[in-house]
Amino acid sequence: MNPVERFERYQKRIATLDGDLHAFLHLRLDDAKREAEASEARLRKQEALSPIDGWCVAIKANIAVAGMPWHAGIAAYKDRLAEQDAECVRRLKSAGAVILGIVNMDEGALGATCGNEAFGRTHNPWRHGNTPGGSSGGSAAAVAADLCDIALGSDTMGSVRIPSAYCGVQGFKPSRGLVSLDGVLALSPTLDHIGPHARTVSKLRQSLAAMTGRAFNRQKDDASGIKIGVWLPLDDVAMQPDILERFNEVIEILAARGLSCRNVQVPAYRFGYSRRAGLLVSEFEAAAIHKDRLEADPGGFSQTFRKMMEWSLAQPAEKREVAYRHLEEISESAPTAFSDVDFILAPTAPQSSFAFEEEVPANQADLTAWANFAGLPACAIWSGFSPSGLPLSLQVIGPPNSDGAVLDMAEAIEDFLGQPPVPPRFR
Repeated sequence: MNPVERFERYQKRIATLDGDLHAFLHLRLDDAKREAEASEARLRKQEALSPIDGWCVAIKANIAVAGMPWHAGIAAYKDRLAEQDAECVRRLKSAGAVILGIVNMDEGALGATCGNEAFGRTHNPWRHGNTPGGSSGGSAAAVAADLCDIALGSDTMGSVRIPSAYCGVQGFKPSRGLVSLDGVLALSPTLDHIGPHARTVSKLRQSLAAMTGRAFNRQKDDASGIKIGVWLPLDDVAMQPDILERFNEVIEILAARGLSCRNVQVPAYRFGYSRRAGLLVSEFEAAAIHKDRLEADPGGFSQTFRKMMEWSLAQPAEKREVAYRHLEEISESAPTAFSDVDFILAPTAPQSSFAFEEEVPANQADLTAWANFAGLPACAIWSGFSPSGLPLSLQVIGPPNSDGAVLDMAEAIEDFLGQPPVPPRFR
């Protein structure tokens, strides 16, 4: 399929399939068509800019695309247009990517349901009426529904990996600082990371290479002999039984293929307490970022988002300092978790997707936040389906700056388990 045919295919699929899904908020199809035509001309002359030349990409609404709305799902910014591309978008364009448009998210990237009060809900492609996860729910849903090749999201405490898990796609959170945050309307500069969603680990690799200028070619095809740390906090996290059952089955599959698997503990990280510390830091930093707009247009923020920011400001300075110190302790101690293992595996989320009407579990990010606090690379991998037909997922977490090795391990698991399918309604 040449780049123009690829673009036309996605354009048609978005027009016919996204109405009920509501992943895309803003499209730039005229510009995208010109980008696809330019890509096709390059490929005819065998002058491709990169392996992703001609790929079609969706961008989360907190990442700037020149000339497009840049609002991070916040009504107060709905009329603001980005003057220039975020650095990660600039690099994708320089690699020949075709930018289709902007996708939905939780307001201000603070949430994990994508039930945005101002811009509407994005539904899970596997079950209408269910959350796709968040805050990058539109990104994961667009990839799962086969409306684009890759989609960019942001991950503060799990916001790429949780929607990847709920929607049944692969999602990668890189090491801290690997992908530039320039041009991102942040939630928490301390914890934010930009990462891709895709249907395959190979596409995660190529998109990460385009955004960083570094090669992430697969170095190791044979996973035998690798030492896996199994992180199973059975007594500390309320986990959906079928998630735990499938995770244990995957560990048995890996052990049968020659991987050494042993249980590990993560130093300094305390479920519940650590998550709340991360939320306090995120809400406090968000309040600083939005201070001027909040004062000028308080009605442009939902009551929920506004109250969370106001709550963080009302906390004693000592409490915030304790939270920052706790996150620093987690980061400093993280390398010791890998003293006897190469990678750590855990379920991505303690639950699968749930209906919007259900109570939102407080512990959605309990298994993902550690990688953010410590700046570790982590990859969510589809691992099958629950008895009710919803996607399940596990994550590979690696030592600091081991992004390529984490992708190698993730791709080995993908080889064992297979690539995630497209939901029946979108085939």
